[in-house]
Amino acid sequence: MVGGGVGGYVGYQFGDRAPGVTSLDESRPARSVSTAPQGSVQQVAERVLPSVVQLQLVTARGSGEGSGIVLSSDGYILTNNHVVDGGGSRGQITAQFQDGRSAPVRVIGTDPKSDLAVVKADITGLTPAELGRSDDLPVGAPVVAIGSPFGLSGTVTSGIVSAKDRPVRAGGESGSEDTVLNALQTDAAINPGNSGGPLVDMDGNVVGINSAIYSPGNGQGQAGSVGLGFAIPIDQARRIATELKDRGSATQTTLGVLIGVGNQPGALVRNVVPGGPAEQAGIRTGDLITKVDTRPILDPDSLVAAVRSHAPGDRVTITISGSGGDRTVDATLAGQG
Repeated sequence: MVGGGVGGYVGYQFGDRAPGVTSLDESRPARSVSTAPQGSVQQVAERVLPSVVQLQLVTARGSGEGSGIVLSSDGYILTNNHVVDGGGSRGQITAQFQDGRSAPVRVIGTDPKSDLAVVKADITGLTPAELGRSDDLPVGAPVVAIGSPFGLSGTVTSGIVSAKDRPVRAGGESGSEDTVLNALQTDAAINPGNSGGPLVDMDGNVVGINSAIYSPGNGQGQAGSVGLGFAIPIDQARRIATELKDRGSATQTTLGVLIGVGNQPGALVRNVVPGGPAEQAGIRTGDLITKVDTRPILDPDSLVAAVRSHAPGDRVTITISGSGGDRTVDATLAGQG
């Protein structure tokens, strides 16, 4: 009773003093001059946005769009192969830059197996992105994704690294084993159009190239983010991008085996390439590969992803389950065009 009476009295008195006053009648506050704190999403966005571009592809089959990362001030751009696929002599690709300029781009090199491509715009004065490293990126680390989802350029989302070393097919489950990526998983919102854009750490360094999303099939065309996005680790992307820029093609890391599904977890060796790393290491047809270094191998895609996480010339220890029990061998990985 007392509380209700006091509240009613205060409300009555206020109403007497300021009849009809609403929030709309309040004066605007002074303009904010606050500086984004170091390591905040705002600070990361301010640093990285000038290095992100929107790519638009037009071909006889239709149109598409994606994102890209500026590699040099004179117009080299890194993106996904599936963003620019068909953009050679059969179509036209245009880059829209954050400063409002646009320019046509030409394809310098593509690598469908790693889903990476380098294109070039004849333009100067761009801001190159700063590339970080992904080998020591911990699970749970905060990250920011920037790109052009559904054509909305300069979109910034944030999240964490949800997992590492995820075997993901670039074309989804319909993709072939040739397109398996050794991906970083993130819950930062990634949607169609984000492909080719950067995943960056809180220092603004690129740690991954956003490439794929998981969306439950709903029969309604392009689906949106459900918190399962995948990015190519920058350590792998840097090596491939350097080769694409310099030579127009890239080498793939290989163990020299043909593999399939066995009757237990692992990658079953169905054939060994003569003279390849596997044969030289003593791997035989019928062996079941269960581990690369300390990384468990649960299926063929796991092995492809593990091998592609290395560069040609790297030496790895492979655990094999065979008729004589488990054994380990050392193999020096090779490269092939």
